Amino acid sequence: MSEFLEALTRHAFLQYALLAGIIASIACGVVGSYVVARRITYLAGGVAHCTLGGMGVARYLQQVHGWEGLHPLHGAVVAALIAALIIGWVSLKAKQREDTVISALWAIGMAIGILFIAKTPGYYEDLMSYLFGNILLVSREDVFLIAGLDVLVVGVGVLFYNKFLAVCFDEEFARLRGVRVEFYYLLLLCLAALTVVVLVTVVGLVMVIALLTLPVAIAGHFVSRLWHVMILATVISIVLTSAGLAISYGPELPPGATTITLAGAVYLVVLAGTRVWRRA
Repeated sequence: MSEFLEALTRHAFLQYALLAGIIASIACGVVGSYVVARRITYLAGGVAHCTLGGMGVARYLQQVHGWEGLHPLHGAVVAALIAALIIGWVSLKAKQREDTVISALWAIGMAIGILFIAKTPGYYEDLMSYLFGNILLVSREDVFLIAGLDVLVVGVGVLFYNKFLAVCFDEEFARLRGVRVEFYYLLLLCLAALTVVVLVTVVGLVMVIALLTLPVAIAGHFVSRLWHVMILATVISIVLTSAGLAISYGPELPPGATTITLAGAVYLVVLAGTRVWRRA
């Protein structure tokens, strides 16, 4: 630990990585609480892989048709929002299960991305790096990007807290109270999709899925109110990402995988401890 703290004072990349993990935890704590409550945790993986289609199309237009101002991240954001709206619309209007729609979009999005990448001259490994980012490569601009996302997520999450709460737990009661369930459900999906796509490009797919679900699952064993879960999940996520980065530094382990393993271990311990406590 002392070695990590000493290195932290000398290396800017470690400072940015730690800061990114801390501020990413805020967005994950808020959005993850809604996602887990609505039981759409599968959304993170589906949207993230679907964005490959948007990135592939954006890179194709950039290289083949000369759209120089178009960036793969722009395509990723558009694809994520479209995927979220399709998931919401189909599940609401066609009465299909979200996991079925997400699985279909997962496969279709990746297929479209691969097709456009294949038709684009050159080899673009960086598209995969957008999908499986590395927290140690976070830049100052990335930190500001995540901070901006935090402002958006916290602002929308707090402003529409009661509406999202009703949509997540009791749609029928919300409709009886005059809440526009469809609108707020789609807004929640878009917020989750935007969170996923921004964080995936920075810290990677697996780490985002873990930060969206495991801290919330751990917090749920100690508190019941949703806003309490958000706060505790954020704190847990900050501790886990910081500890994962510190533990991984000495042995030169991948920080993302270390953080996820640590989070999984803590979750299993809490789960086992809770069951033992209830039986006692």
